[in-house]
Amino acid sequence: MLEDTGERVIPKEMDPLNPLLLEHIARYQFALPYIKKGRVLDLASGSGFGTHMIAKRRKKQIDEVIGVDIDKDAVKYAIDNYYHPLSTYRTADATNPELVEELGTFDTILSFETLEHIEEEQTLLDNYYRLLKPGGILIVSTPFGEGRGVPSGQRFHVHQLTQEEFRNLFTNYEEVEYFYQNGVLIEPKREGAYYPLGIAVCTKTKDV
Repeated sequence: MLEDTGERVIPKEMDPLNPLLLEHIARYQFALPYIKKGRVLDLASGSGFGTHMIAKRRKKQIDEVIGVDIDKDAVKYAIDNYYHPLSTYRTADATNPELVEELGTFDTILSFETLEHIEEEQTLLDNYYRLLKPGGILIVSTPFGEGRGVPSGQRFHVHQLTQEEFRNLFTNYEEVEYFYQNGVLIEPKREGAYYPLGIAVCTKTKDV
């Protein structure tokens, strides 16, 4: 059994109406229309349910999807519970500078709830860019908080960025759209609405 850290999403062991589960499913559902071809990377894939969802729902569009997580137990759980002929799972560190040499490049990268766990933020951002093919799409989500360097009170979070800090992370992409999530609702920002989490959809310049 995979250890429940309080943040781990393990659908087979959760109430179907658990808010954490529904929010994570909503993010993968949101990302599906952006996944149109080729190779897909689910970076920080956890239990593997999202990687499996991509493989099943985009099997006619993609060549493969790779789920990568630093936790070897999570990767083993994914292998044991979420087999699909288009998916594979790997244990790796998202901040490893040699990750692109190990995995190659991708047409679409998803990285949900990753940034807040990473001390080496710039190394992770550099890896996103290097792992993404020219013209490819990166989709990143993170919870908002008091800002970089301020303890969030969450056991496994280094910090939680402000909305402004999050929006300043992706200036090297050709196009960036920002969306905001509250529960299962994901939408462009509305004036006066409360959003605990943001999502960036980044398109890399084709002529790189």
